[in-house]
Amino acid sequence: MKRLIWVFSILLLLTAGSGWAGEKSNVVMVVPLEGTVGTVMETYMIDVLQKAEEEAYMVVFELDTPGGLVSSMTEITKQITQARVPVVMWVYPSGARAASAGAFLVMASHIAAMAPGTRIGAAHPVLASGGDVDETMGEKITNDLAAQMRSLASTKGRNTRVAERMVTESLSLTAEEALEEGVIDYIASDVESLLAAVDGRAVQLADGETILDLSDYEILREEMPTRLKILEFISRPDIAYLLLVLGIYAIIFEVLSPGGFVMGTAGAVMVLLGAYGLRMLPLNYAGIILLVAGIVVMVVDLLVGGIGILSAFGALSLIVGSLIIYRAPGGELLRFSMTFLAGAIVVLSAFFAVAAWAVMRAMKRRIVSGREELVGMTGKVVQDLNPEGTIFCHGEYWKAKSFDGSSIAKDEWVEVESVDGFVLIVRKSDAGRN
Repeated sequence: MKRLIWVFSILLLLTAGSGWAGEKSNVVMVVPLEGTVGTVMETYMIDVLQKAEEEAYMVVFELDTPGGLVSSMTEITKQITQARVPVVMWVYPSGARAASAGAFLVMASHIAAMAPGTRIGAAHPVLASGGDVDETMGEKITNDLAAQMRSLASTKGRNTRVAERMVTESLSLTAEEALEEGVIDYIASDVESLLAAVDGRAVQLADGETILDLSDYEILREEMPTRLKILEFISRPDIAYLLLVLGIYAIIFEVLSPGGFVMGTAGAVMVLLGAYGLRMLPLNYAGIILLVAGIVVMVVDLLVGGIGILSAFGALSLIVGSLIIYRAPGGELLRFSMTFLAGAIVVLSAFFAVAAWAVMRAMKRRIVSGREELVGMTGKVVQDLNPEGTIFCHGEYWKAKSFDGSSIAKDEWVEVESVDGFVLIVRKSDAGRN
């Protein structure tokens, strides 16, 4: 009898334990999602979704992005569609946008929402440099991305026709227009009103349909780690470009005017950071080569005392390199300002030319301090040089040695040829001044 009671107690504990383990968390994770859709955002979203499947009931992403890489966008949308927790993509705050790749993320989410004053769309593929893809390739890429957009919208029961126009016609919609056209599900100005609106909604997850129950919830804000924030910042196209160019300039300045290794060390760090940022982007190594070659040519022009022709070619190389530094063989949804790059090229090139000219001018200037300044001055022999002796030069007595080993008598004038430690190397001079 005791044994039966013991077994029955164990079964009760196991049943209670399994029931407790099966209870769903009431945590709603709210995650700010800003910046370029790239490898950093991809890594971050995968980590968040994995954590949410273990600790949260639902994830709300506060989205604000100008677009990004097709490869990263595709991987993120795949992760969202395979998620076992509801994913809400909320374009927030007012003034935010879900442009280009961001529109795909909204379409992929289980619930799509926008805050008043936000916008979505303009998802036509472009080169990473901001230009249009060539006609034949562009048509193939556009058709492929349009099909992907239709598929995402259809799966979530949204307006496929309007969603497709975001790709084919670069259609952009306000929050109110997107809701009216059936592209999004809700408009919400704050997270509380958003959660109240979605309460009771049925969503289709990877492992089946679920009815959202948000009668009792706890909000947990999840911030991007500082490490990923830094990586996201330096992987922006304009920042990575500036770091690379500034780093190259700094290293060249260190070579032209060595001392302290401050510029060289700083330049090396900036080049490494820029290279890391560029590695996370569709990089064209021909662009990098042209950038480096352009700067090297400008330096050579300064060293050889050219008249600026080489510098003109160097500046042209910088411009061409900057235009092709980012490639997108498959078409991307990433844009950056060519005006910014053009302005940066002009400012950096002008600064480099002026600074390098000042350095070279200083290097060619005659030394006016220290023992080296004595070179070229005249002095009077006060103790015969046989071949060593003493002279009076520049108001001081110096040990001296004749340049060719000959003897120079007292009271004769000499000219300083060079300085060897504290010994002046001199030769006879007809000048009678000190």
